[in-house]
Amino acid sequence: MTPQDYKAAAEDLINAEKTCTQIGLLTRKHPEIGMDDAYAIQNAIYETKLADGQKVIGWKIGLTSKAMQYALNIDIPDSGILFDDMLFAHGATIPAGRFIQPRIEAEIAFVMKHSLGGSDITRADVIAATDFVAPSIEILDTRILRVDPDTGEARKVFDTISDNAANAGIVLGNQKHAIDAFDLRWVGAITSRNDEVEETGLGAGVLNDPVESVLWLARRMAQYGQQIEPGQIILSGSFIRPVECPPGSKITADFGSFGRVDISFE
Repeated sequence: MTPQDYKAAAEDLINAEKTCTQIGLLTRKHPEIGMDDAYAIQNAIYETKLADGQKVIGWKIGLTSKAMQYALNIDIPDSGILFDDMLFAHGATIPAGRFIQPRIEAEIAFVMKHSLGGSDITRADVIAATDFVAPSIEILDTRILRVDPDTGEARKVFDTISDNAANAGIVLGNQKHAIDAFDLRWVGAITSRNDEVEETGLGAGVLNDPVESVLWLARRMAQYGQQIEPGQIILSGSFIRPVECPPGSKITADFGSFGRVDISFE
């Protein structure tokens, strides 16, 4: 793909987000697309949104579970960018028409007090740089069709990465914890839609330990000359399958003593 292709794809995805109208699979339009191309498209979205006055508030890590990696035939996570218009309050109601096909995932969020970067950083560096951890919900959306209507072909990981890793929103719970207050591998959530349990899971589903997920992100960013900045939120990865959120959905992620997060969709 060429730089012009990156820019055109980014413009199509941004327009899809604004109009709530999905575009076709980039992997069908550009069969030659690879991992570097996908992140270049994501970066073009990033540059356009910054130029429009939006601010980066953090990063998300996706595809951290073995089940999702096997499903997409990859062996590494992916990442996306959190912008300031993606942050919703605990207990908020998402207005109708804000998203195309929203889904949610339960995750442990890290909020950083120091910058974190470099290819040689360690687990201890992640722990030292973390201000607190909190329960969270990630809202997913797809500006790209999930399935091509002509071929029946499903979107691939390059489609997802190009589409800012399907990132659309974040909801932080009110509880804040020191990173060593809990064994994050054993922090779990019961996730319900309209009071019916849909998914359960444990933090260990995220690369065996959510700290390892943040470490992966910081090292990957170092390859592109980037680093995690103070105050940024890091969504460490979901330990449940995505839960569909049609209109009228009321979502609760109950993390027990770790906290709780609620969000509703009109």
